[in-house]
Amino acid sequence: MRTAVALVGFSGFYGAVHGHLAAWHKGMYCLNGVDSAKIDLNTASPVTPLYQLPFNDWWFHHINNCDNFPPAEGDFLELPAGGQFTVEIASNRAKTTLSYNGRDATDWPDGGKYPDDLNNPGCIITPNIHTQNQSMAAGTAFGISYHSDIRQVTPENLAVFTVRYHTPWKRVTTYDVPAALPACPPGGCICAWAWVPNGCGESNMYFQAFKCNVTGASSTAAVAPPQPAIWCEDDRSKCVKGSKQMLFWNQKERNNIYVKGLDLSGSAKSPGYNYKCGFSDGSYCFVTTLPHSVFPINYHSRGSE
Repeated sequence: MRTAVALVGFSGFYGAVHGHLAAWHKGMYCLNGVDSAKIDLNTASPVTPLYQLPFNDWWFHHINNCDNFPPAEGDFLELPAGGQFTVEIASNRAKTTLSYNGRDATDWPDGGKYPDDLNNPGCIITPNIHTQNQSMAAGTAFGISYHSDIRQVTPENLAVFTVRYHTPWKRVTTYDVPAALPACPPGGCICAWAWVPNGCGESNMYFQAFKCNVTGASSTAAVAPPQPAIWCEDDRSKCVKGSKQMLFWNQKERNNIYVKGLDLSGSAKSPGYNYKCGFSDGSYCFVTTLPHSVFPINYHSRGSE
């Protein structure tokens, strides 16, 4: 009964938030929507922001059952060790190359056309990217859990392995993969894409699931258990080193980061995948080779922690 009630409430809310964003790829959960009877080429099921929800609802976007619709058999988000992978950040499937042969896709997430230096001192709402300009975009990240069953993934075994600063911005977005990322178990891994907007609208978050697989892996080590990040803009020595969890905040349960007050620019603090919480731009791989001994190995395409 709880699920039915949640879905009714969510349906009413959905119409007001159409235009938010998700990362699209054939390896994602709920690519076809959340109706097993049809393939929805215009679905926006995973884009709805998550705000003040119980853990069971926000975790992997269960609020509308996205986590119950895995990708087709054999479809993975492939992560080439030491290479890169690309996703399409868009407001719905129709605005990507995964629908209508890309007919409605442009350089931008909503299928529109805008100047490269798009800027609004208040907040850009078209497309709905929660920023004033590209330099202020909060950053997005992917995490990986070495489990094939999404039901075994927890905040404590989902480790950030790549971050892209100044995103979301345009539709096509590329991320770096650490060279030392270990191979997944048979059946692949579970990955997640996440984003916490830097103000400029409701203080929510985005969080969605993928089936993923590391290709060309040479490392046999395990990823070290990730720790929660903390706010460290004002003191870099406080930044959490090594393996970090994804950012979970402004939910009713299981938040792992808390901020208050103003940042150094005078704006309200907002945690994000950027230097303010100790994340650098590029790929991360923190592995352990011996029991109870963690050796952090950090591979960055650019920047440093």
